[in-house]
Amino acid sequence: MDLKGFDQPGGRVAGDTRSVKVMIAGGFGTGKTTMVRSVSDIKPLTTEETLTQASVDVDRLIGVADKTQTTVSLDFGKIGINESLVLYLFGTPGQERFWFLWNGLFKGALGAIVLVDTRRLESSFRAIEEMERQDVPFVVALNVFPDSRNYPVEEIRDALDIPEHTPVLSFDARDRASSRDVLVALIHHLKERSAVALEPR
Repeated sequence: MDLKGFDQPGGRVAGDTRSVKVMIAGGFGTGKTTMVRSVSDIKPLTTEETLTQASVDVDRLIGVADKTQTTVSLDFGKIGINESLVLYLFGTPGQERFWFLWNGLFKGALGAIVLVDTRRLESSFRAIEEMERQDVPFVVALNVFPDSRNYPVEEIRDALDIPEHTPVLSFDARDRASSRDVLVALIHHLKERSAVALEPR
């Protein structure tokens, strides 16, 4: 797969179509791969490997004991939002032992989605800190799991110390329309931050 040019945010694809690199980040088991799979217009590239006994003392499986696979490099997908905007989606690995890959993955990203499992808020602290450190605009997406409690958004915002200008919304990573709505919310957020960032040049 040729990834040349994906580190140039806002580049042209064809004609007046713009391409934007978007990161899908979050903690271990928050649904990053699921989101990329559900929303991508193409068959996504995934780098999932089976969790083995060798990783028991390395990966924190609290709250995700049923998880059998994990991303070891990245997930990649693509979605056309409309005729003039294409998003290239790069999902980050969630485990601490793969965090060294994040710097390279974030190069050229125009924005990001931070996935949060409300049952394990602490699992996404690192992703939020990384967005702020790298000054990447982001929205927080609360992935709804079957046994998730329905917390008020403002309570989640306070617990994660999310600024008022950063959107926080609930969604279902398994559902294409729901995942697409989160991406559209990110685009609106980016436009609010920079009215000309996504305009054809």
